Amino acid sequence: PVTTQGSQQTQPPQKHYGITSPISLAAPKETDCILTQKLIETLKPFGVFEEEEELQRRILILGKLNNLVKEWIREISESKNLPQSVIENVGGKIFTFGSYRLGVHTKGADIDALCVAPRHVDRSDFFTSFYDKLKLQEEVKDLRAVEEAFVPVIKLCFDGIEIDILFARLALQTIPEDLDLRDDSLLKNLDIRCIRSLNGCRVTDEILHLVPNIDNFRLTLRAIKLWAKRHNIYSNILGFLGGVSWAMLVARTCQLYPNAIASTLVHKFFLVFSKWEWPNPVLLKQPEECNLNLPVWDPRVNPSDRYHLMPIITPAYPQQNSTYNVSVSTRMVMVEEFKQGLAITDEILLSKAEWSKLFEAPNFFQKYKHYIVLLASAPTEKQRLEWVGLVESKIRILVGSLEKNEFITLAHVNPQSFPAPKENPDKEEFRTMWVIGLVFKKTENSENLSVDLTYDIQSFTDTVYRQAINSKMFEVDMKIAAMHVKRKQLHQLLPNHVLQKKKKHSTEGVKLTALNDSSLDLSMDSDNSIMSVPSPTRCYEDQFFGFLHTN
Repeated sequence: PVTTQGSQQTQPPQKHYGITSPISLAAPKETDCILTQKLIETLKPFGVFEEEEELQRRILILGKLNNLVKEWIREISESKNLPQSVIENVGGKIFTFGSYRLGVHTKGADIDALCVAPRHVDRSDFFTSFYDKLKLQEEVKDLRAVEEAFVPVIKLCFDGIEIDILFARLALQTIPEDLDLRDDSLLKNLDIRCIRSLNGCRVTDEILHLVPNIDNFRLTLRAIKLWAKRHNIYSNILGFLGGVSWAMLVARTCQLYPNAIASTLVHKFFLVFSKWEWPNPVLLKQPEECNLNLPVWDPRVNPSDRYHLMPIITPAYPQQNSTYNVSVSTRMVMVEEFKQGLAITDEILLSKAEWSKLFEAPNFFQKYKHYIVLLASAPTEKQRLEWVGLVESKIRILVGSLEKNEFITLAHVNPQSFPAPKENPDKEEFRTMWVIGLVFKKTENSENLSVDLTYDIQSFTDTVYRQAINSKMFEVDMKIAAMHVKRKQLHQLLPNHVLQKKKKHSTEGVKLTALNDSSLDLSMDSDNSIMSVPSPTRCYEDQFFGFLHTN
């Protein structure tokens, strides 16, 4: 198809992606290609690309898993006396989603998978006979079923690769090889757990169908995910963004610059989202109504959706906001990072900086003057894992109440957790710590500002203990505590390689035993703002243990 210069009619017209027209259709220049090549070279040492050998191994493992599924479904079909003609074509299939399906998984990353079965195979079969079948495979280790989860899952390690398998039973007699899960009619009359399990695959597949060029999308997303992890803003559970949200932001950038390649797209990503007017939602396509009466994100209908601060809407029905955990603080931190990313990529495009500058990890422990250290401990490693999972899922609540404190501008929780030093070297105890950076409001006479965080922290620890008790997970000696420390005291809690010390630290004492003092006076510091933070005093813990014994 030939088009004359200046005529708007292309034959055929370029396919239009997204809910608005593109910002620019400019094609890449030679300098963009050189910069993209340099970007690839910069990413390599970070382990974001997988070797061909490891990729082939994953494909082999998924093939084996797929055969196991087909075999299992045939066995079930026979045991349920289905006609031979059906059994021969019954099918069944493993689909993948998440970073592996998007093609942006890093070395050693786990695989998210979905087992799709026909209507005569039940969820209970998946958690019994399929589980037992997996148990017999010599390559399978660490097999565990989490049947009660919001999205029920079987977790395992297959030949060294971690895999999470969800289950969906469709209302079909057989599962064809070429099944397209994006078909909305598949959701009719399904159990809500099956709809949730299908969601990951449907969203991932839609994203891939909504970008103009998959290779450019992938390379850009690899760069943005690495940048977000290095800058401590990659975590859905803590109120930042998770993998699927970053993927949707990058996909939207690709739609707005359909012919651009990765070096340009990374720069445009920061341009678009440093200037985005939140809470306007990011949409990859116009939401369609399906008449299946499932709840969808719609602030016109659901008042609670109006409070979402940074909505990024999944493109598959039922549309959801993937960032409902974002808070005032986390959004503030992310927008600030977008602006800095823009400044750095501006420099890179002007040859004033290298790509490596974008992926330098800022030192979180130099960034703030005040921190809250949150400590979770349990008597055994197994209990620690459960306890840490629960505490981590509730940290957002603490950040939320700190944000509401009239003296606090910002509370930034570092998504990385750290092993904590033992309180008592003779006692077997497993401890994990998180660190939250605080910014106080500048007040007129801030010289001797006194901030009391007792209530905020007490209500947080209460919530965690209460939930642990309600879910029957609580064991004696599972503890949670919080303390306020100043920047120069962090070195007593954190290992040196984490702090990357830049200057000498004072030897001012703050011991972890302070957690059990009745108050924590750190007023020796020069800026005189004093905070009183509660400690889970013994009587407070006894109150809980007493509560346990009376129930």
